[in-house]
This record gives sequence, C-alpha cells and structure tokens, in this order.
Amino acid sequence: MADENRERLLKEEDYYYYENCPGCKMEQYNQVHRGFPFRQLLMISFIVLITALPISSFFPFLYFMVRDFNIAENVEDIGFYAGFIGASFMIGRALTSVFWGIVADRYGRKPVILFGIFIVFTFNTLFGLSLNYWMAIITRFLLGSLNGILGPIKAYASESVNEEYQAIAMSSISTTWGIALIVGPAIGGFLAQPVEKFPGIFSSEGLFGRFPYFLPCLFTSLLALITGIISLWLPESLHMHDKNVPSHSISYEALEDQPGDCNGNEPTLTTESKELPSKPSLFRNWELMSAIIVYCVFSLHDMAYVEIFSLWTVSSRTLGGLSFTSGDVGEVLAITGFSLLVFQSAFYPYVERIFGPIMVSRVCGILSIPLLAMYSFLSVFSGAVLHIVVTLASVLKNLLSVSIITGLFIIQNRAVDQHQRGAANGIAMTGMSIFKAIGPAAGGALLSWSQKRLDAAFLPGPHMFFFILNVIEVIAVVMTFKPFLVPRQN
Repeated sequence: MADENRERLLKEEDYYYYENCPGCKMEQYNQVHRGFPFRQLLMISFIVLITALPISSFFPFLYFMVRDFNIAENVEDIGFYAGFIGASFMIGRALTSVFWGIVADRYGRKPVILFGIFIVFTFNTLFGLSLNYWMAIITRFLLGSLNGILGPIKAYASESVNEEYQAIAMSSISTTWGIALIVGPAIGGFLAQPVEKFPGIFSSEGLFGRFPYFLPCLFTSLLALITGIISLWLPESLHMHDKNVPSHSISYEALEDQPGDCNGNEPTLTTESKELPSKPSLFRNWELMSAIIVYCVFSLHDMAYVEIFSLWTVSSRTLGGLSFTSGDVGEVLAITGFSLLVFQSAFYPYVERIFGPIMVSRVCGILSIPLLAMYSFLSVFSGAVLHIVVTLASVLKNLLSVSIITGLFIIQNRAVDQHQRGAANGIAMTGMSIFKAIGPAAGGALLSWSQKRLDAAFLPGPHMFFFILNVIEVIAVVMTFKPFLVPRQN
C-alpha cells in the first residue's frame, strides 16, 4: 500500500533534477527505493574499518618496536619515544582535516575516499617495514595527513540514505570505529612478532623475521586494497549543478525507464531544483561549533580510557591492576566488539528516534560516571567472576561511549547544509585529532603517576586515574545542556 501511494504521488507531480548531478541521482534513487540501505551501510562500515584499524592495531607492539630501534638509552625512556609515534598520526590529521573536507565539498566525497584508501594501503605497509625510528614517525605522520577519509565518510553517510535511516548510518560509523579500536589491538598483538609465536610457520631468516611487525600492517593493508577495489563502484553523493544546463522535470514513468549512469547506478529522484547557496562562515555557526567542542571533550576521555584500560588490566595487582594476560584482554574486547555491533545496529536507531541525539548522548554520559567509578573496585574479585564482571563493565562502558559519539555525529551533520558538510566534518576531525593526540600520552603518564602513589591517603592508585577520567566526563556532560549545546531547529 505504501509503494502504491508513493507511486501515485510521484505521478501527480513533476520532479526537477540536474541530469548529470550525482547527488540528484542518489536522491532520486533513494526516493524510489525506500528499503533498508544495506549496501550503503556495508560499504560505509568497510571504509571506516580500514581507516580505524591502522590507528589502533599498532598499540600492542609499539613498545617492542621502539625497543628494537635502540633509540632509547634506558628502558624507562621507551614510553617517551613511543608517545611521539602514537601522536604523529593525529598531528598529521589535525593539520589537514579541514583541507580534505574542503576538497570533498568541491570535488566530491568519492575522490577523497579513494585517495585515502590508497594512502592507507601505501603508508601502513611502509610503517610495518620501518627500518628506524624516524621512518616510523614519518610514515605515521603521512598516513594521518594524507588520509582524509573520516570527515567525508561522515558527510557521505548522512547524504547516501533517506532521513529515516540517517541515525543508523551514523551509528554504523561509530560502531565500526568502536569495533576497530577493539579488534585492532587484537590483530596487532596476535600477528606481531610471528617468528616467536609461530616458529613452525615463519622463519627467522625470512621477511617476517627481519620485519617482526610487518604482518599486522600487511593484513590491514590488504583489507584496504580489497575495500579500495570495491569502492570504485561507490556512487557519489555530492550535488554538482552546472548552472548553464537547465534542470529537467521527470515523471515516475520516465524515472523508471531512465538508464543508469556510467557507473551502473540506477537513476535517482529529487523533489526540487537545487541551487547551491552562499557559504556562511562555519566558525560562526554555534550549533556546529558547540557540537564539535563537546565531541572533542568526549573524544579526549574515550582515547585516554582506551589507553588506560588495556594497560591497567595487564598491570600486576601490586600496582593496582588485574594481572590479566593479553589473551584475557583479547577475549574481553572481542565480546565488547560483538555487543557494540548488535546494539548499534538493532537498538540505537530506535532509541535515537524516540529521545533525540542530544538526550541520548547526555543520558549515556551521566550513566558512564558511576560505571567508571566502579572500575577501581573490580580488583576485589578474582577468577571467573572477575572476568565476567570486567567483560560486563567493558561492554556497558563502550556501548555508552559509542552512543554518545553517534549522537554528536548526527548533531554535527544536521547543523550544516550539504555544500558545507565536508568542511564541517574536517573541522571536527581537526579538533578531535588534537584532543586524541593528547589522550594517549596523557593517559599513559596518568597511569604511571597513579601507580607510584598506591599508599596515598587521597585516591590511591587506580582510584586517581579513574577519578580524573570522570572529571573529564562530567565536564562533557555539562556541556550537552543549553545554552552551550544548541541543536539546529530547521
């Protein structure tokens, strides 16, 4: 019945479009094909996955990589040098995110995405083949500065589906990102130093013996290569109107008979002729800037939490940790990743539709505070009970964090029109990258300092770093209220 009513309405009106505009074609296609956008969401998820994996997969072996470079005079200095490699990616991304957003607004989302995938394949591979410390620094910096995928893919997610599916499209980004931050360390930890772990398969005289950290990088690069080949058929979503060519009206019957474009895409449908409006300053758009600021504060918290959680769980109990093995942490993070996938794809869109993205982010931030405060008391458990409790806490914390970020993604993309969405996401990526460059270094230093004050009278050991994480969370939650965070009304 719904399809019949839509067909009847389409027949009653003329719809205007620009014949060679990819954005118009995509809108037309979405108007006619109203079903669940599985293909678009799958492609978005793959692209985000190969963007996020290089960020997280090197953390488990970074310490050993820096040690093997023999640049640190003392063992205590390894963490200091490792911090620069970890931050170089985010610094590079912070310097160029706005540029890539502007390029995506002018030339399209697809060219920037394809070029970014090529950069991931190239420089992630070279990072695994690093011969010295400076080569590792440079390849990570170039990987961050030349890869402008994340901003345009968020714009693409909001443009490639109908409005009713925008929440789940944004959710697919944050969910995949969260899963990559969890699965990435498992890939790095499992595949790094394969000669030591699988001596029967890999020879010490071979390629992986000379480059013990190349295998996890190669695995991610091959995923990027496959994703890049598939993305060649990715339809563009940006409106590109030639003002010298008049728009044409199209009826429902003409639309059904119209052939696809040169990429094999089906014709599309829009409800009105679109002229690109003027571009007001994004920095004067408080709806956008307030969402970006809140997003940056939550990102700082999340990056510091990710850094601290893995280090804290594997620390000995004498230092306030849980004495987990790398396998124990892998099991916890694997279960967490699966839970994120189920919740964000099955439940988040309905929750967001009922309560709205701001309320969801605010409530999830409030719930995160008591949950995180409980972490420092988990050491009272042991054995199987400890593993179960830690897994449940990790699942809940990451579900809340990903829901917060998803809501802020939606707010940001609704705060601007399409012709500025790429630049807006570029600004968000710049701010987030700066805060995430601070997160790992600050988190590691905070953990080290806290473990030196186990006998302190005020917030000893792990109580201190979880308290500081909660302070950041409280600040972010307060910023979700008016008059600071104001959603766009139209």
